Amino acid sequence: MSATLAPRVVVVSRRSELDELLVRHGTRAAAEHFLRQRGRDLDEVAARHEALQAALTTVDAAVPADWRRGRVDREDLPRFLFGPEDIVVAVGQDGLVANLAKYLAGQPVLGVDPEPGRNPGVLIRFHAGVVGAALRAVAAETAVISRLTMVAARLDDGQVLAGLNEVYAGHAAHQSARYRLVGADGRAERQSSSGVLIGTGTGATGWTASIAADRGWGGRLPGPEEPSLSWFVREAWPSPATGATLTAGVLNRGEALRLVCESERLVVFADGVESDHLTVTWGQQLTIGLADHHLHLVVPA
Repeated sequence: MSATLAPRVVVVSRRSELDELLVRHGTRAAAEHFLRQRGRDLDEVAARHEALQAALTTVDAAVPADWRRGRVDREDLPRFLFGPEDIVVAVGQDGLVANLAKYLAGQPVLGVDPEPGRNPGVLIRFHAGVVGAALRAVAAETAVISRLTMVAARLDDGQVLAGLNEVYAGHAAHQSARYRLVGADGRAERQSSSGVLIGTGTGATGWTASIAADRGWGGRLPGPEEPSLSWFVREAWPSPATGATLTAGVLNRGEALRLVCESERLVVFADGVESDHLTVTWGQQLTIGLADHHLHLVVPA
């Protein structure tokens, strides 16, 4: 951290379910009626809202008085500019850290669990009450940092999209996608499939793990900090014009998977956020491999 410029702590969160219900239904009574029709209780939703607010209040109080502060909602991340001196505190579920990762360039991230015991806690590793000590350790450069591998999709026009868990390339409506796939070894095949998934070690407990298990894939999925990726073609359809032999593999440092679009339009999105995507048109080439940067996740010592 710079000795002349105090760090800025940027707290990232998303609206609670209660907030979203009130936006949609207008009043608590209407929200309660909506939930009751679905066999749910407003008290449980309200309790989770209060837990999130309490965690945000605790985090805010933990920031040293002479440090700068920032606050951003998940929906506003594409329009928010992070600075090199920022320390990012994500308060919410594991997925919030994954959503955030693509907008950072090496800034340290603390994940704070507002409901300990409810979430898996893979990326949100801290309770709100210990954030103050963790922030001071980051500023003093004594914090333990995990450098998590990220995946990047690069279009031939220069556009880039990165992901912490995985990148998916396929048809916008999840119909058959047609493309020419070129593997890291140079082998190529025209395919029609439900899309291609390229995952990191962080994402290896999620979507890619499910596909690997269903397929009985014998390969080893990478670890979160390993410089390698796993890739799978979903439901490749063999036909006189398309094949289904190149459907899984591993990409190591310096290797990439290439897709040449042979559909009117394909989309590429990361970490399940379809609203933030690249569009690939006929003849465009998409190259997918290791990202140039990592997510710097602060972990308990």
